[in-house]
Amino acid sequence: MIVPRRDRGHRLDGHPSVIGIRGVCLQRARLATAVPELPDVERFRVFFALHAAGRAVRGVEALDPAIVRNATPDALENALRGHRFQEPGRHGKWMLAGTDGPTLLLHFGMTGDLIWSGDEPERHRHDRLILHLAEGELRYRDLRRFGGAWLAFDAADVATVTGPLGPDALDVTREEFLRRLERRRGGVKAALMDQSLVAGVGNLIADEVLWQARLHPRTRIQVLDAAARRSLFETLHGVLRRAVDHVDSLERERRWLNSVRGLPGATCPRCRTPLERTVAAGRTTYFCPACQPAPPGPPG
Repeated sequence: MIVPRRDRGHRLDGHPSVIGIRGVCLQRARLATAVPELPDVERFRVFFALHAAGRAVRGVEALDPAIVRNATPDALENALRGHRFQEPGRHGKWMLAGTDGPTLLLHFGMTGDLIWSGDEPERHRHDRLILHLAEGELRYRDLRRFGGAWLAFDAADVATVTGPLGPDALDVTREEFLRRLERRRGGVKAALMDQSLVAGVGNLIADEVLWQARLHPRTRIQVLDAAARRSLFETLHGVLRRAVDHVDSLERERRWLNSVRGLPGATCPRCRTPLERTVAAGRTTYFCPACQPAPPGPPG
């Protein structure tokens, strides 16, 4: 698990704000990606830790009762009230906010966010869940309500909520990744996005990793030799580390695919070949036909 640096800095307007991973301003937790992936959830985790770790829960208010997925709002409040949040964890796209008792699990769907009341005193109409803490409110905001909050009392409950997840994509070792990949068949993009292989990789990260590794998204895992599999692991970790450490990497890194992904007339940042779009693993996929040539044989 990444443990970020926590110190104080200043916003451009001169007011104090929390500075987190490598000086990135964490006044707001949300990244600018369309759907939260592992780097987004790591930032949510850091934001939650900065504002809630070590603090007791004074109350829980579900402004939208349906956002509590596996319990009633009263049951959630009764379970958490009086307990103190510990350092939160992350497993792929899930954030685990443990206490000295039960655990609150948050999934951010497509539009989830965390807001601290000290930064935004007024509540928003899309604030769904309020955690009342000693010095303010931590709010879970979700426009489209595809995410939610779950309650767990032990590890078995957590596993029931999250389903069969593989190891966290940033924490998995090379040996474990290669061992798990050895048992897989089919296209490489489908494998990367399968949360039971490794947890946390979504559509944007998968496209970026495959572009950097020069692999067509439909390349079948069976045809990858040992060197290509090791390269895939190293590229995956490199992309995730960069995206976690630098908030704008996925969309603003000029030499990355995602800096131009989806733009009209976009060309490959590496060779300037026009990008192509297809569907792989059921998702819209962008790739460079020159850098990522289609593999021979049936599609993966």
